[in-house]
Amino acid sequence: MRRPIGLICFLLLALTVTAGEDISARLKALPGISGVEPLENEIYEQKYVMYIDQQTDPKDPEAGTFRQRVILCHVGFDRPTIIVTEGYFAEYALRPKYQDELSRLFNANVICVEYRYFGKSFPEPCNWDYLTVENSLCDLHHVNRTFRQLYPGKWIATGISKGGQTTMFYRVFYPDDVDVSVPYVAPLNKSLEDGRHEPFIGKEVSTPENRRHVQDFQLEVLKRKARLMPLFRKHCEEKGYTFRVPLEEIYDYVVLEYSFAVWQWGTPMEKIPGTQATDEELFKSLIALCEPDYFSEQTIYTSFNVQAARELGYYGYDTKPFRKYLSIKTAKDYMHRVMLAEQFKNLKFDKTLYKKTRRFLKKNDPSMIYIYGGIDPWGASGVAGLKFLKKKKNLKVYVYPEGSHATRISTFPEPRRTEIINSIRQWIQ
Repeated sequence: MRRPIGLICFLLLALTVTAGEDISARLKALPGISGVEPLENEIYEQKYVMYIDQQTDPKDPEAGTFRQRVILCHVGFDRPTIIVTEGYFAEYALRPKYQDELSRLFNANVICVEYRYFGKSFPEPCNWDYLTVENSLCDLHHVNRTFRQLYPGKWIATGISKGGQTTMFYRVFYPDDVDVSVPYVAPLNKSLEDGRHEPFIGKEVSTPENRRHVQDFQLEVLKRKARLMPLFRKHCEEKGYTFRVPLEEIYDYVVLEYSFAVWQWGTPMEKIPGTQATDEELFKSLIALCEPDYFSEQTIYTSFNVQAARELGYYGYDTKPFRKYLSIKTAKDYMHRVMLAEQFKNLKFDKTLYKKTRRFLKKNDPSMIYIYGGIDPWGASGVAGLKFLKKKKNLKVYVYPEGSHATRISTFPEPRRTEIINSIRQWIQ
């Protein structure tokens, strides 16, 4: 399709920006953009926060619009552009020293897009029916089409964790929006309690000795529950937490969560107290990794929990090693019972997104680099286990054996790190 002559002229004009010129006027001229404000910045040529008008329901204009927060880090109109497909809040990108890894590696612009129903990107009034992955991807597509008027070069989509999932799904739904996709530590769950995380934690991660050390800690804090509950209750009262189930059950869930948290963030074994530790030492370690607000009615992650129950999926807990000491009879379907309000009790998991994504990855060979950490439980439901990906020429999966959820390209040793960087560089030249 031929580009309209007016758009071609606009693009040529965009590329003629003088070094150091204030680009805010060009941003304000983009359709649907408002609230453009400069940000304190120590890394980029210029940096701005702004809002873009989005359809609350892209299929029904009558549903209204909302403003989505976007942070732009500008290097040059002739440079590649990174679209960060954030899965949650985008406050971190406001920091003066913020720099995306790919932007640093390739001297690229950054457009960080806050996820709908998070932070400053919350539709009012709130209708939870419109919080879907497909709608979030329509948001990204609209951002892409809008900012391409200023940044016509190569585009890379990237995100971390839920943001990495978003990067993956974005490529599935809009395969031609970007030239490269780099999802970091992105799970592809097939159900609300996927089932692959529990055996990974119990039988596969790290070494038998390390797994036993973590489990012994969990057993010890359960055995001492009567002694530790006063500390637990005081902590929750001081923080103002309230819960949908009795506090004794919350204690159990916090203990069950502990092992997932240990491996997700690569907690050194020497930082986990042994069974001879004092009550205070055990409690401090437990709370340091598993703050109870995760299960509280005050959680800031309601939007995520809704999506997990609806289509993103999540993980379960293996209660067998701890059954003797638990107050709960089962942890099955704990998200509905503990983490979702009554209004969401009828949410049913829909496997359509999982099937669509798996089918796309099997039939296509997009320019994608998946990054995983070998001890991160989220990798258990990642794409590394999909055997058909081994035959792909462009789509590559890299797993750093000792890596946690914090694994990045820079985590890998040479020559693997250079191999990853060169692949991306080849695609954006």
